[in-house]
Amino acid sequence: MQPVDPTIHYDFVMERVLIVEDEVDIATLVAFNLERAGFAVDMVHNGREGLEKIQKDQPDLVILDLMLPGMDGLQVIKEMQRDTRTHSIPVLMLTAKSQIDDRIKGLETGADDYLTKPFSPKELVLRTQAILKRNQATPGSVIFTFGPFRFDKNNLSFFLDDTPIQLTSTEFKLLLYLCQRAGKPQDRNDLLKVVWGYNDDVHSRTLDTHMKRLRQKLGEFSSHIETVRGVGYQIREIE
Repeated sequence: MQPVDPTIHYDFVMERVLIVEDEVDIATLVAFNLERAGFAVDMVHNGREGLEKIQKDQPDLVILDLMLPGMDGLQVIKEMQRDTRTHSIPVLMLTAKSQIDDRIKGLETGADDYLTKPFSPKELVLRTQAILKRNQATPGSVIFTFGPFRFDKNNLSFFLDDTPIQLTSTEFKLLLYLCQRAGKPQDRNDLLKVVWGYNDDVHSRTLDTHMKRLRQKLGEFSSHIETVRGVGYQIREIE
């Protein structure tokens, strides 16, 4: 694995990915495929060391195993969520825990997406690209306001009645997409494709889990999110 040479001038900004994985062979495989795809990659093999590096370097994406020495992956995500420096950094879970309850628990804690072992290196790269793409600033007007909701698309900040609410990049994009189409039911498969970059029945629980988290964060305003049976979700019009 060749590190990025700081003496070389790049015409583009390489997006930085941190791999927190205790199995060295897997971490090396992931790093190899991501570097081939043009990412700057670093890796650590301990959960606590991973959290410290995340807080220090603030990478563009963290690929995180759940079963780690020092501190497990779920605790790493929880600590990231509590820290204003790291709460908006997207997390891709990479785990051998393939049971749906394990994946849902990780998503409810704050992860943006997951991939189970064994995995396809090509899918890993595509998932990474999709997450980073949706984490980028949204083109167009910087500020979007809908009733008590205010979105700052330049830095992915969200305000509820002028109170800042910490949303992950995925939650931000999902809520913004719905608010921009208020009063119009959005098909769940379309939401999966627009926000996550894929749609299938296996991953439909991912959408439901993020909607549950959004409702929790919106508190008394959670009623604005309506479930449309047989279709998906919509944001209720505000009179």
